Amino acid sequence: MKKLLSLTLALLMVLSLGAVAFADEEPVTLVYAEVNPLDTIVGQLAQDFKDKVEELSGGSIQIDLQPNGVLGAEAQVLDGILGGGTTVDISRISAFALSSYGCTKATLLSLPYTFVSRDHFWAFANSDLADEFLAEPQEVGLPLRGICYGEEGFRHFFFKDPVETIDDLKGLKIRVSDDPVMNGLVEGLGASPTVVSFTELYSALQTGVCDAAEQPIANYKSNAFQEVAPNLLLDGHTLGAVQLVITDNAWNKLSEEQQGWIMEAGEYASNKNAENSQAAEDEVLQELIDEGINVVEVEDKSVWADACADVVTANMNGNDELYQQILDMAE
Repeated sequence: MKKLLSLTLALLMVLSLGAVAFADEEPVTLVYAEVNPLDTIVGQLAQDFKDKVEELSGGSIQIDLQPNGVLGAEAQVLDGILGGGTTVDISRISAFALSSYGCTKATLLSLPYTFVSRDHFWAFANSDLADEFLAEPQEVGLPLRGICYGEEGFRHFFFKDPVETIDDLKGLKIRVSDDPVMNGLVEGLGASPTVVSFTELYSALQTGVCDAAEQPIANYKSNAFQEVAPNLLLDGHTLGAVQLVITDNAWNKLSEEQQGWIMEAGEYASNKNAENSQAAEDEVLQELIDEGINVVEVEDKSVWADACADVVTANMNGNDELYQQILDMAE
């Protein structure tokens, strides 16, 4: 009996010391960069991801959200990561952002008028094909990996002056990121692509450096672009497909169990995004209409799609069959 009691006490002591050691371990803190405010659709994606990671890990992983572009515009964040910087561990990026770094499959997600509805996009995002796309950065040797997909709604043009038809775009200076697809899209519509950093876009519209830009509806409002460009044209030229990426440096800090929590949290946040994005966008659009913003809906997009046919062909990069698989998911 005494021997049993001694063994029990010894076991309790070992467990107690292990618990103290675990409690003394510093949590891993991962910095998450987001260019938009937290009250946007992608801001909510970030919050859902953070909450789930910290819940699953019991606090052993902390997500330090840095919204509003405080760590730089998307291109700056990516350049920093790919240049070996360690300031950012996780970032929410546009799905096509890695196309400039050798990820040719990613380009397909930004080709104009590809996705006909949100359901069409989510059919892709929840498919095995999406896993193939998320793995592409590792395949081409980039020091990061995809976690999950999300979306921030269809992207639409907004203007300083009223616009109603495709002909009204001719000659206008439309802000783009330095991206061949967006450049080709704007040129196809008869306008002039003008490269401006996202963080400088408000002042560029205000001062006339550009006449127009494009964003999802929620981002348009949360960044107060309606103050300087109060004319919103709902053409839905691309769906704002996004993905979360984590750097190899951050990934390798984590145990296999912690890596699993990251991926599980990504799936959770992605599913929440799918559930909430349409309702969130509808609410914002109604608020804009109530504010008196001039909202024009493009009823027939076929003319617009035809004008952009060349940019689609030019940016296939040999992935014609993959692109057709994406198109077929609309059926």
